[in-house]
Amino acid sequence: MKIILVLGGGILIALGLLFVGQGLDVIRWPSRSFMINDIRWTYYGGGIAVLGLILIFIGRRR
Repeated sequence: MKIILVLGGGILIALGLLFVGQGLDVIRWPSRSFMINDIRWTYYGGGIAVLGLILIFIGRRR
């Protein structure tokens, strides 16, 4: 269970950072994504990344 939490948290952090990058127009991949240059996705991605950090913290604590 510990490994699943840490691995899942890492994946969520990576996805969250991708969303933040697309929302801030730093990452333009894929080139026709609806998330590019939309500030809402920056907030969503930040929340997802924080959730990933919480999962990692819980997994490492057990």
